[in-house]
Amino acid sequence: MTDRVVGGAAVDRALPPFAILASGRGSNLAAICSHDDLRAACVGVIVSSHAAAAARRAADVGLPVATVTRADLPSRSDFDAALAAQLGSWGASWVVLAGFMHILGDAVLDAFPRRVVNIHPSLLPAFPGLHPHRQALAAGVSESGCTVHLVVPGAVDGGPIVAQSAVPVVAGDDEESLAARVLAAEHDLYPRTLRALLTTDG
Repeated sequence: MTDRVVGGAAVDRALPPFAILASGRGSNLAAICSHDDLRAACVGVIVSSHAAAAARRAADVGLPVATVTRADLPSRSDFDAALAAQLGSWGASWVVLAGFMHILGDAVLDAFPRRVVNIHPSLLPAFPGLHPHRQALAAGVSESGCTVHLVVPGAVDGGPIVAQSAVPVVAGDDEESLAARVLAAEHDLYPRTLRALLTTDG
């Protein structure tokens, strides 16, 4: 794999507090929390499903977990407000999306301007949105990868790019095999890039 932008080095001082939002299995959450300095700075994990395996991963490393689901609330604005309220109660300075399957609304983005970060499994601006591996294979590209970017209003997978890591697309790849290769790159790139962002902010 090839980094397009290299993440930061480890630091000795405490990092600013952040919270993780997740919806599924939480593999990027686990990759982030495998680093002692990042785990110490994480003030909690919000999951958007009662069945999310990410909740178990967070609890296993001693992190507070809150469940905020769209189905349990009367409107989308109530969902966004509940997310913002929970993040505020934990004192988070940054929001880290790790497989969070909802588009954030103004209540969160206004509370954390240019302090919401996401990782997407393609080399943006190529293949935003759903099924990026399928899109990459259909386009016949020779490489794919992942992109860490800031989340801004009105730009789904279109915020400022912070870092990218490229991986080859090889003969015989299908969505599953390409996804596995990209996911390994995500687990390496995301913690390093997050540390660099927080170090700059701290």
